[in-house]
Amino acid sequence: GAGGWSPLVSNKYQWLQIDLGERTEITAVATQGGYGSSDWVTSYLLMFSDSGRNWKQYRQEESIWAFSGNTNADSVVYYKLQHSIKARFLRFVPLDWNPNGRIGMRIEVYGCTYRSEVVGFDGKSCLIYTLNKKLINALKDVISLKFKTMQSDGILLHREGQNGDHITVELTKGKLSLLINLGDTKTHPSNAQINITLGSLLDDQHWHSVLIEHFNNQVNFTVDKHTHHFHAKGEFSYLDLDYELSFGGIPVPGKSGTLSRRNFHGCFENIYYNGVNIIDLARRH
Repeated sequence: GAGGWSPLVSNKYQWLQIDLGERTEITAVATQGGYGSSDWVTSYLLMFSDSGRNWKQYRQEESIWAFSGNTNADSVVYYKLQHSIKARFLRFVPLDWNPNGRIGMRIEVYGCTYRSEVVGFDGKSCLIYTLNKKLINALKDVISLKFKTMQSDGILLHREGQNGDHITVELTKGKLSLLINLGDTKTHPSNAQINITLGSLLDDQHWHSVLIEHFNNQVNFTVDKHTHHFHAKGEFSYLDLDYELSFGGIPVPGKSGTLSRRNFHGCFENIYYNGVNIIDLARRH
């Protein structure tokens, strides 16, 4: 179409910000130069945000990705994103442009509305899910969620048994740890404990994904795109766990509503346990 964006001054301090109106899953972007002009951008960065205040740069292959732009004003350069972006706001930041013209861009964004279930935790509460015994498969457990927070410490999830056995995912100093503990030394002479830490600076108020997969004795712990695979060497077959899973804190037995250790202050999105949407279930009960 006609027109386009062209700032009064062409320098590296310019950007074009787009408000999509709601959180959207963005799968591709396309650019052109200014209509009927010598103004086009030859390379640019893409940034995204939920709030319009905290921004994150699009990364590909573990590094900040500079998109190749246009070589003339009219040709369309289309990029399918390797990893989709979920955000409300986008910023296109020009890096280089036609030396015989100015910054000029026409932009199209491809995607669809992102539907999600989000719940906020104020640091004084937790969400408890009582498992349906009929749906429990002792050989398979899959837990997935996303979280964002500005607090460097807090319990994301916890499941405990009668003898002190427990599985805990905890944010400590901006890093996420998976702790598997066999608490009863009489039942488990080795008192086996597994502690795996992934990620850093996870308290940056951006969404981070967590996935825990347990198949037989194989465990996969994933934070964002980083996965740690390990074999539990039989310990999982001894874990004595209750049919309750808590998110956001560890309930103290006998004291409803009170929490032990540091509880979570922030937001969870799309909590799933073996395919069950926990947040949706909580809202319907």
